[in-house]
Amino acid sequence: MDWLLSHHLGGIIIGIGTFLIIGVFHPIVIKAEYRWGTRCWWIFLLLGIIGIVCSVITTNLILSSLAGVLAFSSFWTIKELFDQRKRVKKGWFPMNPKRKHEYK
Repeated sequence: MDWLLSHHLGGIIIGIGTFLIIGVFHPIVIKAEYRWGTRCWWIFLLLGIIGIVCSVITTNLILSSLAGVLAFSSFWTIKELFDQRKRVKKGWFPMNPKRKHEYK
């Protein structure tokens, strides 16, 4: 890690990590809403809280930053789960046929 910071690559690593975390959360929102609906929001709340704790207790700047990005991406995912439900109701995404009664 010292090598990354001494060569001023920390920002690039944080940027790539942020890009990947956000990129991974996009399909997770779609799949989670399809499988469980909005009932799984608390999982992302717990993941966000764990991310904040990790960010606070980690002394390495890069890892602390990535833990913070993971935490707030998890919090944003809660909002996106409920927005995804609205997108499914509009017909923009497929509805889980096993949970059709939840969309009425």
